[in-house]
Amino acid sequence: MFKLSELNTNVKKEVLAGITTFLTMVYVVVVNPVILSDAGVPFEQVFLATIIATVVGTLWMALFANYPIAIAPGMGLNAFFAYSVVGANENITYQTAFAAVFVAGIIFVILSLTPFREKLIEAIPPNLKHGITAGIGLFIAFIGLRLTGIITAHPTNLVTLGDLHSPSVILALVGLAITLILMARNINGALFFGMIITAIIAYFTGQLEFKEGLVNTPSLPEGLIIANPLAAIGDVIQYGLYAVVFSFLLVTIFDTTGTMIGVAEQAGLMKGNVMPRARQALLADSVGTTVGAMFGTSPTSAYIESSTGVAAGGRTGLTSVTVAGLFILAAFFGPLVSAVSGIAAITAPTLIIVGSLMMGSIKDIKWNEIDEAFPAFLIILSMPLTSSIATGIALGFISYPLMKVVKGKWRDVHPLVYLFAVLFFYQLAFLPH
Repeated sequence: MFKLSELNTNVKKEVLAGITTFLTMVYVVVVNPVILSDAGVPFEQVFLATIIATVVGTLWMALFANYPIAIAPGMGLNAFFAYSVVGANENITYQTAFAAVFVAGIIFVILSLTPFREKLIEAIPPNLKHGITAGIGLFIAFIGLRLTGIITAHPTNLVTLGDLHSPSVILALVGLAITLILMARNINGALFFGMIITAIIAYFTGQLEFKEGLVNTPSLPEGLIIANPLAAIGDVIQYGLYAVVFSFLLVTIFDTTGTMIGVAEQAGLMKGNVMPRARQALLADSVGTTVGAMFGTSPTSAYIESSTGVAAGGRTGLTSVTVAGLFILAAFFGPLVSAVSGIAAITAPTLIIVGSLMMGSIKDIKWNEIDEAFPAFLIILSMPLTSSIATGIALGFISYPLMKVVKGKWRDVHPLVYLFAVLFFYQLAFLPH
């Protein structure tokens, strides 16, 4: 089924690769509930929904596409959900926001079954894609710094350095140092092990307690959040969440596709510039997003951490099956995860480091060309300063074609980009945001 001999691998290699990938990305079951709980979603709901979406998307990738690529709720998209969609709009509850995620998932599925998704990816200028990734990274890192008190509010300058003598700040800085040391030493699962060591320190310093034990039966206190597709579509129309749906679409399309191609190239699975079974692979995150929204989590994406499994020898879907199996086991450790996630200083170093890794995309921006550089810069700057990923994307898409027109390069801009610019301008000018 997985064509192990054809791809020059074996069961032992694939299982070890799956364990490696799991250890590098299992932090998502802690960090994702932390972020989405800020939007009011019950922790237990997000915890199990995260695992369900991860297992569904990853198994789809394994069984239908036969790739060693894991799918899970994406970092950045959860922050967009919690702070830009729910947090910035008093009238929008998390249930309504999940309706937008669900609709985006349905559109994902439709686009993944057609060539349009690939056409859309080709239409968006590379520098905007790099700017979006870097901007989200900066925003995530800012959230990590703010949650621990390393950065606090200031009446004049908006933000300032926090109290470095605070137990939370000290723990966060120690955790950040430990995790960075592990990463510098190329330890697989550095983010996960960094959280574990920080949690141990927190326990012995009295900041962490396990009041509800370590293990229990997983549950969904809210049940199915999206049970009626028509009602979800109605919510999107009623609250005018078109820009939200579009932002989810845009970010996930770029993030997932880029990651898939990168990991497939690393594994030597690309045939020229063509990714075999691309449609089945693209459907994995689409299905994961749709199912995840029904249970209560933000959109899924292909995880770049899959590259660690590939480096360990993973070449087939058996690696992904192993990852999914380990996430199922993780579902029974809800109380442990809940206790750890309740201490921001334990999870914040992961947010800061993931943000720094995402910032790496700025190296590919053409900084010597103002018509390419400034729109990307505007995206990167505005996301953390406006606390809105959607606003950053909008400003980038509006400024890009304007700069090209001024430079006399209007023919270089794909018609879809002009369309997006008009839609985003209308959204910023006339719709609530």
